[in-house]
Amino acid sequence: MPFLSHGRSPDRPGFQPRTARRVGAALLLMSATAIAGCGTSKTPDILNAKGPIAAKEAWLFWLILIIATIVFVLVTGALLYSIIRFRARPDSPAPRQLAGNTKLEIAWTIVPSVVLFIVLVATIATMLGLAQPTNKQALRVTAIGHQWWWEFQYPDLSIVTADELHIPAGQVVQIDLRSDNVIHSFWVPQLGGKTDVIPGHNNSMWLQADAPGGPYRGECAEFCGTQHANMDFTVIVDSASTFQTWVANQQLPAAPPTQQQLTQGARLFAQGQCVGCHQINGVNKLATVIGPNLTHFGSRILIAGGVLENTRDNLRNWIANAQTVKNGSDMPSFGSTYSSSDLDALVAYLESLK
Repeated sequence: MPFLSHGRSPDRPGFQPRTARRVGAALLLMSATAIAGCGTSKTPDILNAKGPIAAKEAWLFWLILIIATIVFVLVTGALLYSIIRFRARPDSPAPRQLAGNTKLEIAWTIVPSVVLFIVLVATIATMLGLAQPTNKQALRVTAIGHQWWWEFQYPDLSIVTADELHIPAGQVVQIDLRSDNVIHSFWVPQLGGKTDVIPGHNNSMWLQADAPGGPYRGECAEFCGTQHANMDFTVIVDSASTFQTWVANQQLPAAPPTQQQLTQGARLFAQGQCVGCHQINGVNKLATVIGPNLTHFGSRILIAGGVLENTRDNLRNWIANAQTVKNGSDMPSFGSTYSSSDLDALVAYLESLK
């Protein structure tokens, strides 16, 4: 057993001011790091839980953070006390050599074991608590990760949408995860944890929101290519009645245009390249999904895979300069294909699809 030194050594220099500065700088750096994580920001906020899954995960986070903080303070405090109390001073006698302290060694073996056991029990309890309830009727949704946007299918309701997931408050939502390209990860921080979306391996997860609200930001949490950072979506939590109204509207085919500009835009959509990638129920039908379904495009909050807000100016810019907005996406830039008046007509038609 090595000996422990509990005294002052004449062979070591005194506690110089620069040593104090180094200790102070280290403490300042650690404090700045801790404070940096406490800043305010927009969603997603994993600690601002809006559902039972996120609440359980946030509870586990706070428990581990509190335990880790206590350990950090005790260890750092003991270290700083030892540095200052037992620092070497000029002309100090040789330190008295002591053998190992059996009681102390037993204590610092048992205490960490107890702490780790508490964390283990809390983690297992949280994992068991995240199991999907089997006694509640669930809304089924299929989320498909494309490069780089999300498609949402409601198989029991015959609804297909993109970039925006509507769910009813208080109801369990069973989400089946699919990918038609590379690995993605589905994450709505305020409602639940991450689940990988793997090609050829169908995963599933569940969400539940406590009350109507949103929009809550969702995102891909697995690097999936050049536009990974721009693969976002929103989750809207509706009341039961509002959700039923939304479902009834989404199940309707696109309303035929009546105004002259809208008629021109519909013709441009049907006769141009748009129909090769996008489907509008009641207008055309695709055998293979390439781009988002646009049946009720005008009612969505985000476009371009969550990159832009759904406004006329943003949509016009997206159609004309898609590769500038989101380089590498499957959407070509049509700025040289359509005239300014054609772009206005196409934008007006798409925005009318409520």
